Amino acid sequence: MEKILILFDEAPADTDLEGQNTCEHRASRKGSRHRGLSDQTMETLLGSLLAFGMAFAVVDACPKYCVCQNLSESLGTLCPSKGLLFVPPDIDRRTVELRLGGNFIIHISRQDFANMTGLVDLTLSRNTISHIQPFSFLDLESLRSLHLDSNRLPSLGEDTLRGLVNLQHLIVNNNQLGGIADEAFEDFLLTLEDLDLSYNNLHGLPWDSVRRMVNLHQLSLDHNLLDHIAEGTFADLQKLARLDLTSNRLQKLPPDPIFARSQASALTATPFAPPLSFSFGGNPLHCNCELLWLRRLERDDDLETCGSPGGLKGRYFWHVREEEFVCEPPLITQHTHKLLVLEGQAATLKCKAIGDPSPLIHWVAPDDHLVGNSSRTAVYDNGTLDIFITTSQDSGAFTCIAANAAGEATATVEVSIVQLPHLSNSTSRTASPKSRLSDITGSSKTSRGGGGSGGGEPPKSPPERAVLVSEVTTTSALVKWSVSKSAPRVKMYQLQYNCSDDEVLIYR
Repeated sequence: MEKILILFDEAPADTDLEGQNTCEHRASRKGSRHRGLSDQTMETLLGSLLAFGMAFAVVDACPKYCVCQNLSESLGTLCPSKGLLFVPPDIDRRTVELRLGGNFIIHISRQDFANMTGLVDLTLSRNTISHIQPFSFLDLESLRSLHLDSNRLPSLGEDTLRGLVNLQHLIVNNNQLGGIADEAFEDFLLTLEDLDLSYNNLHGLPWDSVRRMVNLHQLSLDHNLLDHIAEGTFADLQKLARLDLTSNRLQKLPPDPIFARSQASALTATPFAPPLSFSFGGNPLHCNCELLWLRRLERDDDLETCGSPGGLKGRYFWHVREEEFVCEPPLITQHTHKLLVLEGQAATLKCKAIGDPSPLIHWVAPDDHLVGNSSRTAVYDNGTLDIFITTSQDSGAFTCIAANAAGEATATVEVSIVQLPHLSNSTSRTASPKSRLSDITGSSKTSRGGGGSGGGEPPKSPPERAVLVSEVTTTSALVKWSVSKSAPRVKMYQLQYNCSDDEVLIYR
């Protein structure tokens, strides 16, 4: 502690006793006054030193090269453009605002932001972040704004953003995002107001999650590779005020009432449903009847152009007359006519069609049921139907249906199944094929004959069972058969069982 020197004025050297007494009295009063000032000065000095020590403690806790601000009990840690290679480990856990932009941080780990429950604003922009460890933001329950723009993130996993339950602004533009997990936004679907995913490599989005962001105000998806938007995506986004789909690969947009709020007059806008700033230029729009609803909106010319069909390519979208937005009904150009298949073998049925827009192809089985993907069948986008294991029930006419917005066309394929002989336990001879499991495992029949007294022939013993099934469980069974004169050599066998997914008999 510093020493304080307090000087007192000396009393004049009076010769008379009275004057001497007076000087002594004056000196006594003056000394008393200076002693009082000394105590007050000491208290002030101690308080100043204590405050200085507290300030020094705050500065001392600040990471190297960073600036820490403690204003109104709100601690801000500012470390922009300091050449940092990682998140400083000595950041005060009470930090409310943390700026780490413009550095060379590559990796975000679980420990970087642990216990920062009061952090509200986190800026990680303009780094080289290529990996974020799952649950790295788990403790950031108060975070409102997360800036991850201008990094090198290749994807957002299911747990990358886990824990951000109060997030309102998520800025991830100008990265290398090629995919986003379906559950990536799950923790803040109802709180998010601003989502920026522009300038990435996204071919698609978890549209079901976007559909539930009911408080979203701004959605920026421009400069990506999006070629499809699920219908109904924007139906519940009544607070959306800005939607940017510029420079993607969209050929069409799903009709949605929200786009009516982008009209020049904005007559449908309300305080709860503000006018929509909607941009979709730079997409290869396919100007046919499916976009007629969009052409009928009253909008200012934003210089959107048609990418197809050939007759409208390059023309300004808003200058094309409504009667030019036409579609062509489907025309089946190629299909399988007849097919002969050995029972149990695979079968492939083909059907190709043209039209504008490109028609979707469906198949209907001989029993009038729509054929879908199952353990036994597969329907492909190009119109091909694969039946992996054919059965006798597949005999008949399969119908190919090609449909689009302008109509539909049909064609039939005749399928004939050559049935295999089934070996029955009741006799050594082959029996006509049936589709019952009892053909194999059923009890043997006794042959007719007269038995008993009368000298007739003795009753014949039951023939040896050709096939024995034992140790049957829900997932396995042991099948045995003998080789003898009464049971010819088995050249082929077939197993029949039920699939729990679609309850269709399966043959192997």
